[in-house]
Amino acid sequence: MCSVISVLCVCLFYKPNRFFSYPSRMFQTFKEWFWRERFWLPPTIKWSDLEDHDGLVFVKPSHLYMTIPFAFGLLIIRYFFEKFVAIPLAKTLGIKEIVRKNPTPNTVLENFFKYSTRNPSQTDIYGLAKKCNLTERQVERWFRSRRNQERPCRMKKFREACWRFAFYLMLTAAGVAFLYDKPWVYDLWEVWNGYPKQPLLPSQYWYYILEMSFYWSLIFSLGSDIKRKDYLANVIHHLAAISLMSFSWCSNYIRSGTLVMIVHDVADIWLESAKMFAYAGWKQTCNALFFIFSAVFFVSRLIIFPFWILYCTLILPLHYLEPFFSYVFLNLQLMVLQGLHLYWCFFILKMLKRCIFTKSIQDVRSDDENEDEEEEEEEEEEAPKEKDIDCLKNGLGADSNLIPNGQHGR
Repeated sequence: MCSVISVLCVCLFYKPNRFFSYPSRMFQTFKEWFWRERFWLPPTIKWSDLEDHDGLVFVKPSHLYMTIPFAFGLLIIRYFFEKFVAIPLAKTLGIKEIVRKNPTPNTVLENFFKYSTRNPSQTDIYGLAKKCNLTERQVERWFRSRRNQERPCRMKKFREACWRFAFYLMLTAAGVAFLYDKPWVYDLWEVWNGYPKQPLLPSQYWYYILEMSFYWSLIFSLGSDIKRKDYLANVIHHLAAISLMSFSWCSNYIRSGTLVMIVHDVADIWLESAKMFAYAGWKQTCNALFFIFSAVFFVSRLIIFPFWILYCTLILPLHYLEPFFSYVFLNLQLMVLQGLHLYWCFFILKMLKRCIFTKSIQDVRSDDENEDEEEEEEEEEEAPKEKDIDCLKNGLGADSNLIPNGQHGR
């Protein structure tokens, strides 16, 4: 070991240029291997064939660098949108911003909450009450209040849904404006006409940049957004979407890529609007919007996407080209996306079942929407009752220590 270190030190001292050139050589070798034409382009096509000429602009991987600063810009816009648009709108719809009281600091209970369980059993409550010189009811209320501290309030959920609704609406409107006059929307054969020597249009550039920046911003905000049961599926979906869009950009699958994006954006508007009204307590409006979302989702993700988009990317290219690597990789990613569609279809069917039989919509990915508020109301109602009981038992509360621990309420 010492000899290896000594050799490295000698190389570093006497031949520093050669020593530090190894990482750059490795990076250069990897870069050359990664950008080989056979990975990205059809046979016989070179990167030189896609250089700008005669006023025509072609896609370049370097264009995608702009999506990162745009994503951080969207996070800033989101902050001001939620503050000046979403919160006033929520208050107009009757959503109150609940200020939850912090539980009384208690080291024993806090350690038990963090390292043992958030929902102690009756035996645990009895032991903790005895250890902390509290009543069992006080321990129960402390844990209820502590759990409520980590539950997202309706205002936070509404802000998140409102932002996504606004941006999906903008993306859908932009997609329609960019694509309504494009021939490949109405004739799928045009998607592959002239591929891959298809010039980049300004509308395609901005559509891609906005869409990718939005998904990057969703990834950057995962730590602060509400975590639901499909958190991992959301991460996979966002990464798959960015990977798919990046790959389709670099391989110049722009025309098929824009079709994939518009098919996905059109359903998300209705979902986010349904969630907004659900958090506001407008059940009938929420149910109507959710039924619309379900219909649009099933048509766009389970009919149009597999039988129109996948047909366009999987079958039609074979009439023009022999199968090559990027063709296979593109369709594998689209199939992963279709698998996620089926996964979310399961949740939607569960919510539809609940809506039909209980006449109310609840996001099955989350904890009970009303659970936190019900517990807080219960806590507020129980507090004065418990105080009255203690006063009666202790002679109008003269000495609360006269009642032994574990005997309250028995």
